[in-house]
Amino acid sequence: MKVLVVGSGGREHALCWKAKQSPRVHRLYAAPGNPGIAELAELVAWSGEISELADWAQTNQIDLVLVGPEAPLVEGLADALEERGVRVFGPRAKAAMIEGSKAFAKSVMERYGIPTARYRVFHDALEALEYLEKAGTPIVVKDSGLAAGKGVTVAHTVHQAKQAVANILGPADEARSGEVVIEEFLEGPEVTVLAVTDGTTIKPLIPSQDHKRLRDGDEGPMTGGMGAVAPYPLGEALLAEVQHRVLEPLIAGMRAEGVVYKGVVYAGIMLTQDGPKVLEFNARFGDPECQTLMPLLKTDLIELALAVAEGRLHTLELEWHSQASACVVMAAPGYPDAPKKGLPLKLPKTPPQGVLYFQAGTKQTSGGLVTNGGRVLSVVGLGADLPEALERAYAGVEAVDFPQAQYRRDIGRKVLSRTFLSE
Repeated sequence: MKVLVVGSGGREHALCWKAKQSPRVHRLYAAPGNPGIAELAELVAWSGEISELADWAQTNQIDLVLVGPEAPLVEGLADALEERGVRVFGPRAKAAMIEGSKAFAKSVMERYGIPTARYRVFHDALEALEYLEKAGTPIVVKDSGLAAGKGVTVAHTVHQAKQAVANILGPADEARSGEVVIEEFLEGPEVTVLAVTDGTTIKPLIPSQDHKRLRDGDEGPMTGGMGAVAPYPLGEALLAEVQHRVLEPLIAGMRAEGVVYKGVVYAGIMLTQDGPKVLEFNARFGDPECQTLMPLLKTDLIELALAVAEGRLHTLELEWHSQASACVVMAAPGYPDAPKKGLPLKLPKTPPQGVLYFQAGTKQTSGGLVTNGGRVLSVVGLGADLPEALERAYAGVEAVDFPQAQYRRDIGRKVLSRTFLSE
Protein backbone atom coordinates (compact mmCIF):
# COMPACT_ATOMS: atom_id res chain seq x y z
CA MET A 1 0.00 0.00 0.00
CA LYS A 2 0.93 3.63 -0.55
CA VAL A 3 0.14 5.65 2.58
CA LEU A 4 0.23 9.42 3.07
CA VAL A 5 0.40 11.09 6.50
CA VAL A 6 -0.65 14.75 6.54
CA GLY A 7 1.05 17.12 8.99
CA SER A 8 4.43 18.21 10.30
CA GLY A 9 4.36 17.88 14.08
CA GLY A 10 5.28 15.40 16.76
CA ARG A 11 1.88 13.76 16.37
CA GLU A 12 2.54 13.09 12.69
CA HIS A 13 6.06 11.82 13.41
CA ALA A 14 4.50 9.32 15.84
CA LEU A 15 1.89 8.29 13.25
CA CYS A 16 4.60 7.77 10.63
CA TRP A 17 6.69 5.79 13.11
CA LYS A 18 3.74 3.50 13.81
CA ALA A 19 2.59 3.26 10.18
CA LYS A 20 6.11 2.27 9.09
CA GLN A 21 5.80 -0.87 11.22
CA SER A 22 2.85 -2.19 9.21
CA PRO A 23 3.64 -4.94 6.70
CA ARG A 24 0.85 -3.46 4.55
CA VAL A 25 2.88 -0.32 3.84
CA HIS A 26 5.42 -0.49 1.03
CA ARG A 27 5.69 3.25 0.43
CA LEU A 28 5.14 5.98 3.02
CA TYR A 29 4.75 9.68 2.26
CA ALA A 30 4.28 12.74 4.46
CA ALA A 31 3.07 16.23 3.57
CA PRO A 32 4.85 18.42 4.46
CA GLY A 33 6.63 16.43 7.21
CA ASN A 34 9.73 17.44 9.16
CA PRO A 35 13.38 16.28 9.42
CA GLY A 36 12.50 13.44 11.78
CA ILE A 37 9.70 12.24 9.54
CA ALA A 38 12.07 12.43 6.55
CA GLU A 39 13.96 9.47 8.05
CA LEU A 40 10.81 7.35 7.72
CA ALA A 41 8.86 8.74 4.76
CA GLU A 42 9.22 10.55 1.45
CA LEU A 43 8.35 14.22 2.02
CA VAL A 44 5.83 15.91 -0.25
CA ALA A 45 5.98 19.67 -0.72
CA TRP A 46 2.55 21.13 0.06
CA SER A 47 1.36 24.72 0.05
CA GLY A 48 -1.60 23.95 2.32
CA GLU A 49 -4.15 24.09 -0.52
CA ILE A 50 -6.71 21.29 -0.06
CA SER A 51 -7.36 20.53 -3.74
CA GLU A 52 -3.63 20.45 -4.46
CA LEU A 53 -2.97 17.66 -1.98
CA ALA A 54 -6.12 15.74 -2.91
CA ASP A 55 -5.11 15.86 -6.59
CA TRP A 56 -1.61 14.69 -5.71
CA ALA A 57 -3.00 11.74 -3.74
CA GLN A 58 -5.25 10.75 -6.63
CA THR A 59 -2.52 11.13 -9.27
CA ASN A 60 -0.04 9.12 -7.22
CA GLN A 61 -2.61 6.39 -6.46
CA ILE A 62 -2.38 6.75 -2.69
CA ASP A 63 -4.31 3.92 -1.00
CA LEU A 64 -4.84 5.57 2.39
CA VAL A 65 -4.40 9.03 3.88
CA LEU A 66 -4.03 9.68 7.63
CA VAL A 67 -4.78 13.31 8.50
CA GLY A 68 -3.07 14.57 11.64
CA PRO A 69 -3.96 18.28 12.17
CA GLU A 70 -7.39 19.79 12.62
CA ALA A 71 -7.21 22.64 10.10
CA PRO A 72 -7.16 20.48 6.91
CA LEU A 73 -10.08 18.44 8.28
CA VAL A 74 -12.17 21.53 9.03
CA GLU A 75 -11.30 22.85 5.55
CA GLY A 76 -12.57 19.66 3.91
CA LEU A 77 -9.53 17.55 3.05
CA ALA A 78 -11.34 14.30 3.85
CA ASP A 79 -14.24 15.37 1.60
CA ALA A 80 -11.88 16.18 -1.27
CA LEU A 81 -10.03 12.87 -0.93
CA GLU A 82 -13.18 10.76 -0.77
CA GLU A 83 -14.60 12.57 -3.79
CA ARG A 84 -11.49 11.42 -5.68
CA GLY A 85 -11.87 7.83 -4.50
CA VAL A 86 -9.02 7.97 -1.95
CA ARG A 87 -9.58 6.30 1.40
CA VAL A 88 -9.00 8.60 4.36
CA PHE A 89 -8.69 8.25 8.12
CA GLY A 90 -10.27 11.47 9.33
CA PRO A 91 -13.74 13.04 9.44
CA ARG A 92 -15.38 15.13 6.75
CA ALA A 93 -15.74 18.88 7.27
CA LYS A 94 -19.28 18.75 8.69
CA ALA A 95 -18.17 16.23 11.31
CA ALA A 96 -14.93 18.12 12.05
CA MET A 97 -17.03 21.14 13.02
CA ILE A 98 -17.14 19.70 16.55
CA GLU A 99 -13.63 21.18 16.74
CA GLY A 100 -13.94 23.94 14.16
CA SER A 101 -16.65 25.67 16.19
CA LYS A 102 -16.90 25.34 19.96
CA ALA A 103 -20.33 26.95 19.74
CA PHE A 104 -21.43 24.22 17.31
CA ALA A 105 -20.01 21.53 19.60
CA LYS A 106 -21.89 23.00 22.55
CA SER A 107 -25.14 23.00 20.60
CA VAL A 108 -24.63 19.33 19.70
CA MET A 109 -24.01 18.48 23.34
CA GLU A 110 -27.13 20.39 24.34
CA ARG A 111 -29.30 18.63 21.75
CA TYR A 112 -28.20 15.15 22.74
CA GLY A 113 -27.91 15.51 26.50
CA ILE A 114 -24.13 15.20 26.68
CA PRO A 115 -22.94 16.50 30.07
CA THR A 116 -20.93 19.72 29.80
CA ALA A 117 -20.52 23.11 31.45
CA ARG A 118 -23.31 25.70 31.25
CA TYR A 119 -22.49 28.26 28.57
CA ARG A 120 -23.44 31.30 26.51
CA VAL A 121 -22.33 32.23 22.97
CA PHE A 122 -21.60 35.84 22.00
CA HIS A 123 -20.80 37.64 18.76
CA ASP A 124 -21.07 41.14 20.19
CA ALA A 125 -18.25 42.29 22.49
CA LEU A 126 -20.44 44.71 24.47
CA GLU A 127 -23.01 42.00 25.25
CA ALA A 128 -20.24 39.63 26.34
CA LEU A 129 -18.69 42.27 28.63
CA GLU A 130 -22.06 43.06 30.19
CA TYR A 131 -22.62 39.35 30.83
CA LEU A 132 -19.24 39.05 32.56
CA GLU A 133 -20.15 41.81 34.99
CA LYS A 134 -22.95 39.62 36.32
CA ALA A 135 -21.53 36.12 35.87
CA GLY A 136 -18.81 36.12 38.52
CA THR A 137 -15.46 34.33 38.54
CA PRO A 138 -13.72 32.02 37.98
CA ILE A 139 -15.10 31.70 34.49
CA VAL A 140 -13.86 30.28 31.19
CA VAL A 141 -13.62 32.28 27.95
CA LYS A 142 -13.06 30.39 24.70
CA ASP A 143 -12.38 31.44 21.14
CA SER A 144 -15.01 29.43 19.28
CA GLY A 145 -12.78 28.83 16.27
CA LEU A 146 -9.51 26.96 15.80
CA ALA A 147 -6.76 28.31 18.02
CA ALA A 148 -4.17 25.50 18.06
CA GLY A 149 -5.08 24.62 21.65
CA LYS A 150 -4.34 28.14 22.88
CA GLY A 151 -7.74 29.84 22.63
CA VAL A 152 -8.94 29.15 26.17
CA THR A 153 -8.66 31.51 29.15
CA VAL A 154 -9.52 30.42 32.67
CA ALA A 155 -10.21 33.85 34.18
CA HIS A 156 -10.00 34.35 37.93
CA THR A 157 -10.91 38.04 37.74
CA VAL A 158 -13.45 39.97 35.69
CA HIS A 159 -10.58 41.99 34.20
CA GLN A 160 -8.92 38.81 32.92
CA ALA A 161 -12.21 37.62 31.42
CA LYS A 162 -12.84 40.96 29.71
CA GLN A 163 -9.33 41.00 28.29
CA ALA A 164 -9.88 37.50 26.87
CA VAL A 165 -13.09 38.66 25.17
CA ALA A 166 -11.29 41.71 23.77
CA ASN A 167 -8.55 39.48 22.38
CA ILE A 168 -11.18 37.53 20.43
CA LEU A 169 -13.84 40.08 19.52
CA GLY A 170 -11.87 43.28 19.89
CA PRO A 171 -12.72 46.24 22.18
CA ALA A 172 -16.39 47.05 22.57
CA ASP A 173 -16.01 50.19 20.43
CA GLU A 174 -13.92 48.47 17.74
CA ALA A 175 -15.57 45.07 17.57
CA ARG A 176 -14.54 42.67 14.83
CA SER A 177 -16.29 39.56 13.60
CA GLY A 178 -15.85 36.52 15.76
CA GLU A 179 -17.52 34.15 18.17
CA VAL A 180 -16.81 33.61 21.83
CA VAL A 181 -18.08 30.93 24.20
CA ILE A 182 -18.27 31.81 27.89
CA GLU A 183 -18.88 28.91 30.23
CA GLU A 184 -18.89 27.95 33.86
CA PHE A 185 -15.66 26.88 35.50
CA LEU A 186 -15.48 23.15 36.23
CA GLU A 187 -13.24 21.55 38.86
CA GLY A 188 -11.68 18.10 39.03
CA PRO A 189 -9.01 15.98 37.36
CA GLU A 190 -8.88 16.35 33.58
CA VAL A 191 -8.50 13.32 31.32
CA THR A 192 -8.38 12.77 27.57
CA VAL A 193 -10.52 9.97 26.15
CA LEU A 194 -9.74 9.35 22.51
CA ALA A 195 -11.85 6.97 20.46
CA VAL A 196 -11.94 5.70 16.89
CA THR A 197 -15.23 5.37 15.06
CA ASP A 198 -16.52 4.47 11.61
CA GLY A 199 -19.78 6.29 12.24
CA THR A 200 -21.47 3.31 13.89
CA THR A 201 -18.97 1.39 16.02
CA ILE A 202 -16.99 3.34 18.64
CA LYS A 203 -13.86 1.97 20.29
CA PRO A 204 -12.19 4.03 23.04
CA LEU A 205 -8.41 4.10 23.22
CA ILE A 206 -6.39 4.04 26.44
CA PRO A 207 -7.20 7.15 28.53
CA SER A 208 -4.40 9.70 28.85
CA GLN A 209 -3.74 13.02 30.54
CA ASP A 210 -2.40 16.14 28.82
CA HIS A 211 -0.56 19.00 30.55
CA LYS A 212 -1.72 22.16 28.83
CA ARG A 213 -0.05 24.99 30.74
CA LEU A 214 3.50 26.09 30.06
CA ARG A 215 5.03 25.83 33.51
CA ASP A 216 5.16 23.47 36.47
CA GLY A 217 2.19 23.42 38.79
CA ASP A 218 -0.18 24.21 35.90
CA GLU A 219 1.02 27.81 35.86
CA GLY A 220 1.56 30.11 32.92
CA PRO A 221 -0.27 30.44 29.60
CA MET A 222 -2.19 27.73 27.78
CA THR A 223 -0.18 25.88 25.15
CA GLY A 224 -0.79 23.16 22.60
CA GLY A 225 0.33 20.69 25.28
CA MET A 226 3.60 20.33 27.22
CA GLY A 227 3.43 16.62 27.98
CA ALA A 228 1.17 13.63 28.52
CA VAL A 229 1.00 10.30 30.30
CA ALA A 230 -0.84 7.06 29.51
CA PRO A 231 -2.62 5.06 30.63
CA TYR A 232 -4.52 7.37 32.96
CA PRO A 233 -6.19 5.34 35.76
CA LEU A 234 -9.75 6.22 34.82
CA GLY A 235 -11.25 2.88 35.76
CA GLU A 236 -13.66 0.69 33.79
CA ALA A 237 -16.83 2.18 35.28
CA LEU A 238 -15.94 5.78 34.42
CA LEU A 239 -14.70 4.81 30.96
CA ALA A 240 -18.00 3.03 30.33
CA GLU A 241 -19.86 6.13 31.52
CA VAL A 242 -17.93 8.31 29.05
CA GLN A 243 -18.70 5.80 26.31
CA HIS A 244 -22.46 5.72 27.02
CA ARG A 245 -23.07 9.36 28.00
CA VAL A 246 -20.59 11.15 25.72
CA LEU A 247 -19.23 9.20 22.76
CA GLU A 248 -22.30 7.20 21.76
CA PRO A 249 -24.76 10.14 21.92
CA LEU A 250 -22.33 12.30 19.91
CA ILE A 251 -21.85 9.84 17.06
CA ALA A 252 -25.50 8.69 17.01
CA GLY A 253 -26.75 12.27 17.14
CA MET A 254 -24.57 13.39 14.25
CA ARG A 255 -25.57 10.33 12.25
CA ALA A 256 -29.24 11.20 12.85
CA GLU A 257 -28.48 14.61 11.36
CA GLY A 258 -26.95 13.02 8.26
CA VAL A 259 -23.32 13.35 9.33
CA VAL A 260 -21.36 10.08 9.38
CA TYR A 261 -18.31 10.60 11.57
CA LYS A 262 -15.26 8.53 10.57
CA GLY A 263 -11.94 8.97 12.31
CA VAL A 264 -10.77 9.97 15.77
CA VAL A 265 -12.92 11.68 18.39
CA TYR A 266 -11.06 13.52 21.14
CA ALA A 267 -13.10 14.10 24.29
CA GLY A 268 -11.50 16.34 26.88
CA ILE A 269 -13.22 15.29 30.10
CA MET A 270 -13.37 16.93 33.53
CA LEU A 271 -14.07 14.44 36.31
CA THR A 272 -16.34 16.63 38.46
CA GLN A 273 -18.17 15.72 41.65
CA ASP A 274 -21.29 15.45 39.47
CA GLY A 275 -19.62 12.97 37.10
CA PRO A 276 -17.67 13.30 33.84
CA LYS A 277 -18.35 16.48 31.84
CA VAL A 278 -17.02 17.43 28.41
CA LEU A 279 -14.62 20.35 28.25
CA GLU A 280 -14.07 20.11 24.50
CA PHE A 281 -14.29 17.87 21.47
CA ASN A 282 -11.54 17.60 18.89
CA ALA A 283 -11.69 15.85 15.54
CA ARG A 284 -8.24 14.23 15.60
CA PHE A 285 -5.54 12.72 17.78
CA GLY A 286 -4.31 14.99 20.52
CA ASP A 287 -0.74 16.25 20.44
CA PRO A 288 1.09 15.12 22.63
CA GLU A 289 -1.40 12.37 23.57
CA CYS A 290 -0.77 10.68 20.23
CA GLN A 291 2.94 10.44 20.99
CA THR A 292 2.18 8.61 24.24
CA LEU A 293 -0.40 6.26 22.72
CA MET A 294 1.23 5.09 19.48
CA PRO A 295 4.04 3.19 21.26
CA LEU A 296 1.44 1.43 23.43
CA LEU A 297 -0.81 0.42 20.52
CA LYS A 298 -0.19 -3.22 19.62
CA THR A 299 -2.76 -3.27 16.82
CA ASP A 300 -1.51 -2.40 13.34
CA LEU A 301 -2.33 1.31 12.83
CA ILE A 302 -2.94 0.83 9.11
CA GLU A 303 -5.36 -2.06 9.71
CA LEU A 304 -7.17 0.15 12.21
CA ALA A 305 -7.34 3.13 9.85
CA LEU A 306 -8.62 0.93 7.01
CA ALA A 307 -11.31 -0.58 9.24
CA VAL A 308 -12.50 2.93 10.07
CA ALA A 309 -12.36 4.21 6.48
CA GLU A 310 -14.20 1.15 5.15
CA GLY A 311 -16.90 1.09 7.84
CA ARG A 312 -15.95 -2.26 9.38
CA LEU A 313 -14.49 -1.27 12.73
CA HIS A 314 -16.68 -3.87 14.44
CA THR A 315 -14.47 -6.60 12.94
CA LEU A 316 -11.31 -5.35 14.65
CA GLU A 317 -10.23 -5.75 18.27
CA LEU A 318 -7.78 -3.21 19.67
CA GLU A 319 -4.75 -4.64 21.47
CA TRP A 320 -2.34 -2.75 23.72
CA HIS A 321 1.11 -3.35 25.19
CA SER A 322 1.04 -3.65 28.98
CA GLN A 323 3.37 -0.70 29.52
CA ALA A 324 3.14 2.93 30.57
CA SER A 325 4.18 5.90 28.47
CA ALA A 326 5.21 9.45 29.35
CA CYS A 327 5.86 12.35 26.98
CA VAL A 328 7.81 15.51 27.84
CA VAL A 329 7.64 18.33 25.30
CA MET A 330 10.74 20.46 24.78
CA ALA A 331 9.73 23.90 23.50
CA ALA A 332 11.69 26.83 22.13
CA PRO A 333 12.34 29.87 24.33
CA GLY A 334 9.58 32.43 23.82
CA TYR A 335 6.89 29.78 23.25
CA PRO A 336 3.89 30.12 23.06
CA ASP A 337 3.87 33.81 22.09
CA ALA A 338 7.10 34.30 20.12
CA PRO A 339 9.18 31.11 19.86
CA LYS A 340 12.77 31.61 18.74
CA LYS A 341 13.74 29.90 15.50
CA GLY A 342 17.16 28.88 14.27
CA LEU A 343 18.51 27.73 17.64
CA PRO A 344 20.75 24.66 17.42
CA LEU A 345 19.78 21.37 19.05
CA LYS A 346 21.41 17.98 18.91
CA LEU A 347 19.87 14.58 19.52
CA PRO A 348 21.92 11.66 20.87
CA LYS A 349 23.11 9.20 18.23
CA THR A 350 21.70 6.37 20.35
CA PRO A 351 18.62 7.22 22.46
CA PRO A 352 18.67 6.15 26.12
CA GLN A 353 16.92 2.87 26.93
CA GLY A 354 13.16 3.04 26.43
CA VAL A 355 13.24 6.52 24.86
CA LEU A 356 11.73 7.71 21.57
CA TYR A 357 12.20 11.15 20.01
CA PHE A 358 9.42 12.63 17.88
CA GLN A 359 10.35 15.86 16.13
CA ALA A 360 7.97 18.79 15.58
CA GLY A 361 9.29 22.35 15.16
CA THR A 362 12.66 21.42 13.66
CA LYS A 363 14.57 22.25 10.48
CA GLN A 364 17.61 20.60 8.95
CA THR A 365 20.37 23.02 7.92
CA SER A 366 23.92 22.56 6.67
CA GLY A 367 25.06 23.15 10.22
CA GLY A 368 22.68 20.63 11.74
CA LEU A 369 19.24 20.56 13.32
CA VAL A 370 17.71 23.88 14.46
CA THR A 371 14.44 25.02 15.98
CA ASN A 372 11.70 26.01 13.55
CA GLY A 373 8.61 26.33 15.74
CA GLY A 374 7.25 26.43 19.26
CA ARG A 375 7.03 22.84 20.38
CA VAL A 376 10.28 21.42 19.08
CA LEU A 377 10.55 17.87 20.37
CA SER A 378 8.44 15.21 22.09
CA VAL A 379 10.54 12.95 24.30
CA VAL A 380 8.69 9.72 25.11
CA GLY A 381 9.71 7.28 27.79
CA LEU A 382 8.35 3.74 27.98
CA GLY A 383 8.39 1.61 31.09
CA ALA A 384 6.74 -1.19 33.01
CA ASP A 385 4.88 1.45 35.02
CA LEU A 386 4.47 5.23 35.03
CA PRO A 387 7.37 6.00 37.40
CA GLU A 388 9.76 4.08 35.14
CA ALA A 389 8.31 5.71 32.01
CA LEU A 390 8.78 9.18 33.54
CA GLU A 391 12.31 8.40 34.67
CA ARG A 392 13.21 7.34 31.14
CA ALA A 393 11.48 10.32 29.53
CA TYR A 394 13.48 12.78 31.65
CA ALA A 395 16.67 10.82 30.97
CA GLY A 396 15.83 11.33 27.31
CA VAL A 397 15.41 15.07 27.88
CA GLU A 398 18.81 15.29 29.60
CA ALA A 399 20.45 13.52 26.65
CA VAL A 400 19.34 16.29 24.22
CA ASP A 401 21.71 19.21 23.65
CA PHE A 402 19.17 22.05 23.70
CA PRO A 403 20.25 24.37 26.54
CA GLN A 404 17.51 27.01 26.07
CA ALA A 405 14.63 24.55 25.96
CA GLN A 406 11.50 25.11 27.98
CA TYR A 407 9.97 21.98 29.48
CA ARG A 408 7.94 20.98 32.49
CA ARG A 409 9.54 18.98 35.27
CA ASP A 410 6.28 17.79 36.82
CA ILE A 411 4.72 15.74 34.02
CA GLY A 412 2.65 12.92 35.55
CA ARG A 413 3.05 14.20 39.11
CA LYS A 414 -0.69 14.57 39.70
CA VAL A 415 -1.31 11.00 38.61
CA LEU A 416 1.46 9.68 40.84
CA SER A 417 0.40 11.72 43.87
CA ARG A 418 -3.29 10.95 43.90
CA THR A 419 -5.15 7.77 44.71
CA PHE A 420 -6.09 5.88 41.57
CA LEU A 421 -9.76 6.16 40.72
CA SER A 422 -11.77 3.12 41.69
CA GLU A 423 -13.09 0.71 39.14
